[in-house]
Amino acid sequence: MTAPASCGRDPLVDAITAFLAHAHAPATPDVRRSLERTIDEAGPEALAYLGQRLGRPGDDWSYYPGDPLARRIHHVLADRVLREEPVVLGVEHLDPIGEQPVVMFANHLSYSDANVVDVLLQKGGAGRLAARLTVLAGPKVYSNLARRFSSLCFGTIRTPQSSARASDEATMSARDVARAARQVISVAEERLSLGEALLMFPEGSRSRTARMQPLLPGCARYLDVPEVWVLPIALTGSEQLFPVVAETLSQTVRLTMTIGRPVLASRLRQRAGGNRQAIMDTIGFAIAALLPPAYRGVYGDARGGELANQLSLDLFHRSTLG
Repeated sequence: MTAPASCGRDPLVDAITAFLAHAHAPATPDVRRSLERTIDEAGPEALAYLGQRLGRPGDDWSYYPGDPLARRIHHVLADRVLREEPVVLGVEHLDPIGEQPVVMFANHLSYSDANVVDVLLQKGGAGRLAARLTVLAGPKVYSNLARRFSSLCFGTIRTPQSSARASDEATMSARDVARAARQVISVAEERLSLGEALLMFPEGSRSRTARMQPLLPGCARYLDVPEVWVLPIALTGSEQLFPVVAETLSQTVRLTMTIGRPVLASRLRQRAGGNRQAIMDTIGFAIAALLPPAYRGVYGDARGGELANQLSLDLFHRSTLG
């Protein structure tokens, strides 16, 4: 997707259809008509505003609201690209959360994961939760036009990548990462206090093998907001929809999202004795339990993490909610 940010309707439609054409050429005429209709219905002011947003990459550690037109386009595209009906399980587990703040933790398979969660929440009947979605996004998400467009489908908080997981283009010193992380946590707490749903991928980077990596202990710092819920989410299929090494969608696949039981963060923190690594490993085992064995990675074997695995079973699988 290489159209200039100041483009009008036709260049924007050209850029989007070109991005999709690699794998979805037969659907391109239908996609084009749907995009043109959606943009025309939104009107020229909405298109101009989207163009301005696309032309301003994120350059500080703050909150970036979603764009209404980008979100509408996003869902129109999802209906055309996802030829296989996605599978969404566990939506009933969302009932106790209501409109309260929640941090959703998911395994990370591709750049498309946040968009997949958004679309599948909608398709699973959890549109109200999707509407208050805010995603913690690393610097790469803002690095080119296609990724910026995807990030405008919901609110995002630009966050530094852990120095242990960052690639060369995203590397920062440990001191700079710590300084930026403090600012991001403050912004995230503000969004949670407004009742938003924070989505994060606590592995810190996409898995190259689809198998879970250790969750970063620093992610536990986002759970200090009073009365915030912890919600584990398991994804499969997005590693084929948008592979790690690709810059375009690869093939239509069956996406699956499984939503686990929520637990109050205060309860998890208390049971884990405030230990951040234990908190995140407990969440890691909770996510892994929702995944097929081939995806579980380091959380597929309780040896070495017996206490966290047992805590995960007690809180997320065996106990009553809360």
